[in-house]
Amino acid sequence: MKEIVYTLPQIETIVQQLIATIPNKILSFHGPMGAGKTTLIKALVKTLGGTGTVNSPTFGIVNEYHYQNGELLGYHFDFYRLKSEMEALDMGLEDYLDQDVWVFMEWPEKIGSLVPKEATPIYIEVIGPETRHISW
Repeated sequence: MKEIVYTLPQIETIVQQLIATIPNKILSFHGPMGAGKTTLIKALVKTLGGTGTVNSPTFGIVNEYHYQNGELLGYHFDFYRLKSEMEALDMGLEDYLDQDVWVFMEWPEKIGSLVPKEATPIYIEVIGPETRHISW
């Protein structure tokens, strides 16, 4: 397990280390509200070559991101508002996961048994107003 304490100006370095060491493209982000999960995903999408605005899909549940050439980069899920795993199945989660693209999942604990076993868990803890501890 890799562990790093960082501040926002260091996020690009953190993202490069993540990309270099994670075993697959499915990432589940764990941490309290305001820990910086969306900020980290935004930096990941940018570093991977994604275009467009990256923001939390809290109300839409899923955002889709593309590379500059228009190809699909991946999906960003925010399961915070889900009341049950069945809601994730009803929205077609399995179809999203059945593609060879990046998958970023916020609040994966809301869909428990549906999180793929191969997903890499990313844990973010708040140390101070601008300092975070990340482990994966």
